[in-house]
Amino acid sequence: MKKSVDLTKKIKEKAFEEGFDAVGIAKVPGSSRIKLRNASLERWLQAGHQAKMEWMKSPRRKNIEYMLKGVQSVLAVGLNYYVEVEKTPKDISIARYGWGKDYHKVIENKLKRIGQFLEKERPNSKWKICVDTSALLDKAWAEEAGIGWIGKHSNIINSKIGSWMFLGHLLSTEILEADEPSKPICGECEKCIDACPTKAIEEPFIVNSNKCLAYHTLENREEQLPRNIINKMGNWVAGCDICQEVCPWNKKSIPTTSEPDLQPSEWILNLTKKDALSWSDTKWKENLNSSALKRIKPWMWRRNINSISNNL
Repeated sequence: MKKSVDLTKKIKEKAFEEGFDAVGIAKVPGSSRIKLRNASLERWLQAGHQAKMEWMKSPRRKNIEYMLKGVQSVLAVGLNYYVEVEKTPKDISIARYGWGKDYHKVIENKLKRIGQFLEKERPNSKWKICVDTSALLDKAWAEEAGIGWIGKHSNIINSKIGSWMFLGHLLSTEILEADEPSKPICGECEKCIDACPTKAIEEPFIVNSNKCLAYHTLENREEQLPRNIINKMGNWVAGCDICQEVCPWNKKSIPTTSEPDLQPSEWILNLTKKDALSWSDTKWKENLNSSALKRIKPWMWRRNINSISNNL
């Protein structure tokens, strides 16, 4: 028991040293709430809310053992990405998650160093890194590890950081001491539901991707966006932050990230419609090279920008 307590303490200290803002541990297979989250995912899929994101159907999401054989513990980490700065031009809106460098790589590099540290402490242990592109119920395990609760907008909310938080997980075959799972405390608040322009949050915790601006601007590969989406886009051309902007947990004083790689790129803060439409594919790829926004192809940027222009 003492060995697992000592190792848990060391792993958590290492995670904070790496710059993570929220750190927690869950035991596998988790509490009954993990089963409830799995059941909720199945209902969500059966309703077709994943739109064309077929990867959401991966069976690995429902069984963490598929991710790492013999997994015993999950280290969940949160990295604050909020910066107290605004874009200067107001004719284009870009979700905050894409303002800095690609957060997947930032988190992976930090978790890799934690995994290597774990190897030195326990040479026979196995570990696996998971970010939000992995087939893991990342929000459910973050909640299980106590670093935040799933809000009605389906994002993880931390009482000190709010919901501007990237998630990462390190799966381990070591037995670690688990934290208490987070308890949802959104109460009767439904500001995120009321503010969604397309009513994509059809009920608390249920986001229908078919109606979501973020899905259509980031994932939709059709030449034209649906008219009902265009009519509600406002200036959003890459993701959408509305449900987070109105959240009371993000309205109070929250810290600005000091992570160098998450500071806003100059081109993001100064981008205008006119400039964006004048850029060649090469220019787009050059700017997007180290950004999480590179999943949006140059032609999609033009499609999205022309859509908001035609909506005026």
